[in-house]
Formats: sequence, C-alpha cells, structure tokens
Amino acid sequence: MAKIAVIGSSSIDLVVSADKRPQAGETVLGNSFETVPGGKGANQAVAAARLGADVTMIGRVGDDNFGEIILENLKANGVNTKYMEPVTHTRSGTAHITLAEGDNSIVVVKGANDHTTPEYVKKAEAAIREADIVLVQLEIPMETVEFAAELCDKLGVPLLLNPAPARPISRELIERASFITPNEHEFKLLFDGEDRSEVLKRYPNKLIITEGKEGARFFDGEKEWLVPGISVPVVDTTGAGDTFNAAFAVQIANGKSVYEALEFANHTAALSVTKFGAQGGMPTAEEVKRSREG
Repeated sequence: MAKIAVIGSSSIDLVVSADKRPQAGETVLGNSFETVPGGKGANQAVAAARLGADVTMIGRVGDDNFGEIILENLKANGVNTKYMEPVTHTRSGTAHITLAEGDNSIVVVKGANDHTTPEYVKKAEAAIREADIVLVQLEIPMETVEFAAELCDKLGVPLLLNPAPARPISRELIERASFITPNEHEFKLLFDGEDRSEVLKRYPNKLIITEGKEGARFFDGEKEWLVPGISVPVVDTTGAGDTFNAAFAVQIANGKSVYEALEFANHTAALSVTKFGAQGGMPTAEEVKRSREG
C-alpha cells in the first residue's frame, strides 16, 4: 500500500452555482448553495485515500464548527488526522466558489491554515520520513513549503509540488521538488516568457503541465508527450486538479512510470468532475478500474 503524507490546507467550501458569472458591479441570481469540505491539501488527502493509499494529513484547522466538520470528514475517508491540531481562537479556512459557464472561480481565506508553520511540520517528521511521497501546495505559508522541500530532500523522500494557487516560487524550491505540476496559467507565472518545450526539456520526468480536458504534458528525456485527457459530461470542475495530483502520486508511489501515472491521473480527474463538490466526485480505486475497463 502506498504511504502518502500531505502537507497543506483544509477548508470548508461555500459553493454557489449560477448560469453566468457576475461582472464587476453586477448581481445575478444563483441556482444553488452548498457547504462542503475542501482545501487543496485535504482534497488531495481524501482523493489519495479513496484510491487505496495510507494517507497522513499535516495541517491546521480552527477551533470552530467548520474545524470539527473538516476533521470528521477526513476521518470518515480513512485519513490519519494525528497532525491536524485545532488552533485556539482562530477560524478554519474557507473557500468561496462560484460555479458558472462550465468552470469555477474561487476566493480562498486561509484562516487556520496560516498556522501550518515549519515548526509544526517538524513535529510530523516521523510521518514524512515513512512516506513514499509527500504532496504540498501553496495555500499554506511559503516558508513552510520551502521547509517541507528541505526536509524531504534531507530525508530522501520524493516531493510533489502542486504550485497552486498561482504565485511566484524560488528556483531552489523547483529544483528540490521531485515533481512539479502547474496548470497552463501557473506555468506562465513560474516561467514567464520562456518557451514551453525548452522548459520541459530542462526538467525531464519532473515538470508536468496540466491542460485540463486536453490532458497533461511532460518530457521523458527523449520526447515531449501530451498524455490525452478523457471527455466526460462536466458537473463541477472544483477539485479536479487535486484529484489529478493525488492519483498521480499514488501511482508513482506504486512504482508506475510517469506516463502510466498520468494516464491514470487523467482518467481519475475526469471522473471527479462528473459529480458536485471538490470531494463529491473523487472516485475509489475500484470505480476507476471499472471505468477504465468499461
């Protein structure tokens, strides 16, 4: 069984759906409102656990009702929450999501996630040391992401860096990561003005550019590949990227090649968008197997 540690954010997603996205100063009528667990770290932890991995989540929640819901949901999905301590007098993170026109727009309020400090992550060193791969994203302090990369480097544990939400990161952090998975927007921010193919060649079997329904692109040392995506009816794209990253990590931890892991990740992420909620559509390993065989 793959052992995965996820260092990252958890939140409650406040999700509204509408036929169109409002412009600045505009009010539109919505169709529905839901409150569901989310956060990029928690999403990746749940997705990996549903795919059969032994997952430990490392992060913080607030001492509020949202924090209780987040922890209960992680436990219900089989995620180890030993390193998910509540922060006193602090609210849990929230994500405010608008679903419209076949896509999503998201505003994240980090809340207790800002208390996922290097010192706190250091407490979880035993879990990190035992992991086959560690996943980290950018909804926690950057100094914590950099510390996690240093620690994984020191321990010889592979690190998958999902550079989302998009913000600049150091070249040192990129070099320390075993895998980095920007989408097209994030890639342009990280490698402003650089030729895509040249950058891929610089990071063979490491840099994976996700291109939504088109698939995922990487360079294997000899050839640039676009591993094709899967066409499905889209209900909610929230969490698709998190599902992709978790599925890729699980496959890498199980000894699959980058190409094989990307095929699996594309299929798993496609299944996730056919249902509502960041975690609502995340499939189990058996569901992915049936879909791929069907």
